[in-house]
Amino acid sequence: MRYFTLTSLVAFAAVVLALAFLQWRESVFFAEVQRDQSSFFSRAQLDLARKQEESARGNLVRVHEAAHVNLTRLFANVLWDSDFSPFVARVQALPVEHCRALPAPAAGATAPPDARRACFAELGERIQALPGFSALDAHAYATMRSSSVFKIKVFDLRGITVYSSDHSQIGVDAADNRGWQSAMAGRPASELTHRDRFSTFEGVVENRALLSSYVPVRAPGSDAIVGVFEIYSDATDFLAQLDSAAAEAGSLAAANRERLQRTAAQNQLAVDSSSERLMLIVGGLLALLYIALLLLVRNGQRIIDRQARAQEAATRREERWHREKMAALAAMAANVSHEVGNPLATISMLAQEIASQQAKNGSAGGQAARIIEEARRIGNMTRQIADFAAARRETLERVDINQMVQAVLDFLCFDRRFASMEIDFRPDSDLPSHPVVPDKLNEVLMNLLQGCAECDAGLGGPRGRIRIETHARAGGVVIRVGCECAVGEGVCAGRDPFGDSRFEAMRRRIASMGGALTRSPGTVEIVLSDAAASVSA
Repeated sequence: MRYFTLTSLVAFAAVVLALAFLQWRESVFFAEVQRDQSSFFSRAQLDLARKQEESARGNLVRVHEAAHVNLTRLFANVLWDSDFSPFVARVQALPVEHCRALPAPAAGATAPPDARRACFAELGERIQALPGFSALDAHAYATMRSSSVFKIKVFDLRGITVYSSDHSQIGVDAADNRGWQSAMAGRPASELTHRDRFSTFEGVVENRALLSSYVPVRAPGSDAIVGVFEIYSDATDFLAQLDSAAAEAGSLAAANRERLQRTAAQNQLAVDSSSERLMLIVGGLLALLYIALLLLVRNGQRIIDRQARAQEAATRREERWHREKMAALAAMAANVSHEVGNPLATISMLAQEIASQQAKNGSAGGQAARIIEEARRIGNMTRQIADFAAARRETLERVDINQMVQAVLDFLCFDRRFASMEIDFRPDSDLPSHPVVPDKLNEVLMNLLQGCAECDAGLGGPRGRIRIETHARAGGVVIRVGCECAVGEGVCAGRDPFGDSRFEAMRRRIASMGGALTRSPGTVEIVLSDAAASVSA
């Protein structure tokens, strides 16, 4: 009961700790999953907002570009044939190759850094001095006034700015500009930029978002490109709406993230609460299981104790019955010795007198000698029975082991079951006396030898062979009993003569004397230790 209480308590504590650790790891894992989900949701919202903003800006550019294309067509329908086409033809007559031949400012040529720029600026002045420029400029201003178009430029097929609402840009060479190159290839090109200051038809504006588009101008009725328009329109209000929508989406995303975090915290609390309830339930079940097992083991302990007490009582009864049996046998042997001994003494005395008279008369005395011999044999038999059954004390006595074994063998010779068995007794001639309880050792030896004789091969049939050996061992005495059952009709084949329930009773008898009884198939050893015998005494 004590061992079970300690070991099971440790085992249950280990199980509870393991469950608590697993539950804690589960809670930590759930928290990590919640954090990963929140992080993923935040990244997804940020990516979605970024893609929406990029898409909105792209759509804004495409919408304005389409508007610029339509505006260019409208502008060309109104002013190209009447104003711009003749003017562009006159500008194209002006040479520009000498300006392009000048090195660029970053080229490090010997010419002054602004020589090329000055050359194109001079070209711009010559363009503005051409006939029809003032009328063209007035028509352009009148057409674009009060619109969202801040500035227009017109390029000829060489890339020279033949007209700009900002007169300072007239004559600028745009041949290296990718937007102009794309328009000359027939593809409009647009760009959204922010300008701190910008000159418009209405004057100078500040902090505006402008969308510029290079749009090809085609000749009426054909796909031939005759020039390029660059149109600047104001997209500040549209971009402000986009920024407002993006800010609103960002605020909504932040609110969603905050709501998600609150929900995750609530879910974590719910999971922790559920885990605690589960641990309480499991702990309660384990406690109930432990109590149930404890009650079962307590009941088992009571049964074991009751069986042990019953076994002790049975052992005491066996010992009492054995003492009573040996006492009865001793009384019977004493009566037999007394009742038989006196007549035998009388018969022996009369036979001796008859032998003496016959010797005096010179007659043969064979009958009288035979009577004396048989009387002596009967006397020896009664003495053997008396010696074997003599009442002894229930305490250790130092006895001759060989003599005790021989007395048991002599007594069992009266049993008809041993009549057909070969008994081979090999005593150790140097065996010292040893302290034993004679009655217990007699009982054990009788049970062992009777077990060898219980192979029922039929009355008078072969019963096998019994080997008994005694020899000294360091610190004690060993009695070895071996039994070989005869295999006549097969009734004794494979039988262990020492395998029945009597072995435990015999083991207890030897253990009570401080010895040990060991068994192997067909052989039993009785080991009597001097040290154990001293402790038992």
